[in-house]
Amino acid sequence: QVQLVESGGGLVQPGGSVRLSCVASRLNFSFYTMAWYRQAPGRQREWVASISSGSSTNYADSVKGRFTISRDNAKNTVYLQLNSLKPGDTAVYCCSVPGQDYWGQGTQVAVSS
Repeated sequence: QVQLVESGGGLVQPGGSVRLSCVASRLNFSFYTMAWYRQAPGRQREWVASISSGSSTNYADSVKGRFTISRDNAKNTVYLQLNSLKPGDTAVYCCSVPGQDYWGQGTQVAVSS
Protein backbone atom coordinates (compact mmCIF):
# COMPACT_ATOMS: atom_id res chain seq x y z
CA GLN A 1 0.00 0.00 0.00
CA VAL A 2 1.22 3.47 -0.91
CA GLN A 3 2.39 5.49 2.06
CA LEU A 4 3.04 9.24 2.22
CA VAL A 5 4.73 10.67 5.31
CA GLU A 6 5.07 14.41 5.84
CA SER A 7 7.46 16.18 8.18
CA GLY A 8 8.94 19.60 8.85
CA GLY A 9 6.05 21.57 10.29
CA GLY A 10 6.11 23.59 13.48
CA LEU A 11 5.58 27.02 15.00
CA VAL A 12 6.98 29.85 12.88
CA GLN A 13 6.93 33.61 13.36
CA PRO A 14 5.28 35.79 10.71
CA GLY A 15 7.74 36.43 7.92
CA GLY A 16 9.59 33.24 8.69
CA SER A 17 10.27 30.15 6.63
CA VAL A 18 9.92 26.41 6.91
CA ARG A 19 10.49 23.47 4.58
CA LEU A 20 8.10 20.55 4.47
CA SER A 21 9.01 17.11 3.19
CA CYS A 22 6.88 14.22 2.03
CA VAL A 23 8.44 10.81 1.52
CA ALA A 24 6.56 8.31 -0.62
CA SER A 25 6.89 4.55 -0.40
CA ARG A 26 5.51 1.72 -2.52
CA LEU A 27 4.96 4.21 -5.32
CA ASN A 28 6.65 4.56 -8.69
CA PHE A 29 7.31 8.09 -7.57
CA SER A 30 9.06 9.56 -10.57
CA PHE A 31 6.06 8.88 -12.83
CA TYR A 32 3.52 10.80 -10.80
CA THR A 33 2.48 14.38 -10.34
CA MET A 34 2.65 15.27 -6.66
CA ALA A 35 0.71 17.96 -4.84
CA TRP A 36 0.47 19.76 -1.54
CA TYR A 37 -2.84 20.72 0.04
CA ARG A 38 -3.65 22.47 3.29
CA GLN A 39 -6.58 22.68 5.64
CA ALA A 40 -6.98 25.49 8.13
CA PRO A 41 -9.20 25.16 11.21
CA GLY A 42 -12.85 25.48 10.24
CA ARG A 43 -12.10 25.68 6.53
CA GLN A 44 -12.18 23.30 3.59
CA ARG A 45 -9.04 21.70 2.31
CA GLU A 46 -7.42 23.73 -0.46
CA TRP A 47 -4.84 22.94 -3.09
CA VAL A 48 -1.52 24.72 -2.62
CA ALA A 49 0.89 23.53 -5.31
CA SER A 50 1.65 20.74 -7.75
CA ILE A 51 4.72 19.43 -9.51
CA SER A 52 4.56 17.16 -12.54
CA SER A 53 6.77 14.19 -13.32
CA GLY A 54 8.74 16.55 -15.53
CA SER A 55 9.01 19.08 -12.67
CA SER A 56 6.60 21.64 -14.09
CA THR A 57 5.05 23.54 -11.20
CA ASN A 58 1.77 25.28 -10.46
CA TYR A 59 0.71 27.32 -7.45
CA ALA A 60 -2.42 28.69 -5.87
CA ASP A 61 -2.59 32.46 -6.21
CA SER A 62 -2.50 32.82 -2.44
CA VAL A 63 1.01 31.32 -2.22
CA LYS A 64 2.54 32.23 -5.57
CA GLY A 65 5.89 33.94 -5.11
CA ARG A 66 6.18 32.76 -1.50
CA PHE A 67 6.07 28.95 -1.68
CA THR A 68 8.20 26.64 -3.82
CA ILE A 69 7.46 23.02 -4.60
CA SER A 70 10.27 20.69 -5.68
CA ARG A 71 11.02 17.00 -5.89
CA ASP A 72 13.92 14.59 -5.58
CA ASN A 73 13.05 11.41 -7.44
CA ALA A 74 16.12 9.61 -6.09
CA LYS A 75 14.73 10.09 -2.58
CA ASN A 76 11.04 9.62 -3.45
CA THR A 77 10.49 12.97 -1.79
CA VAL A 78 8.52 16.10 -2.60
CA TYR A 79 9.26 19.34 -0.77
CA LEU A 80 7.38 22.54 -0.08
CA GLN A 81 9.45 25.57 0.87
CA LEU A 82 7.30 28.15 2.65
CA ASN A 83 8.68 31.69 2.84
CA SER A 84 7.26 35.02 4.02
CA LEU A 85 4.75 33.15 6.12
CA LYS A 86 1.57 34.85 7.29
CA PRO A 87 -0.85 33.90 10.07
CA GLY A 88 -3.31 32.94 7.32
CA ASP A 89 -0.92 30.17 6.25
CA THR A 90 -1.61 28.32 9.49
CA ALA A 91 -2.94 24.89 8.52
CA VAL A 92 -2.26 21.19 8.35
CA TYR A 93 -0.29 20.57 5.16
CA CYS A 94 -0.70 17.24 3.38
CA CYS A 95 0.90 15.77 0.31
CA SER A 96 -1.09 13.81 -2.22
CA VAL A 97 -0.93 11.96 -5.51
CA PRO A 98 -3.64 13.65 -7.57
CA GLY A 99 -6.08 11.29 -9.19
CA GLN A 100 -4.91 8.36 -7.08
CA ASP A 101 -6.53 9.31 -3.77
CA TYR A 102 -3.29 8.79 -1.86
CA TRP A 103 -2.87 11.14 1.09
CA GLY A 104 -0.46 11.60 3.94
CA GLN A 105 -1.47 12.33 7.52
CA GLY A 106 -0.22 15.87 7.32
CA THR A 107 2.11 18.16 9.23
CA GLN A 108 0.99 21.21 11.20
CA VAL A 109 2.32 24.66 10.38
CA ALA A 110 1.37 27.41 12.83
CA VAL A 111 2.34 31.00 12.06
CA SER A 112 2.19 33.19 15.13
CA SER A 113 4.25 35.68 17.07
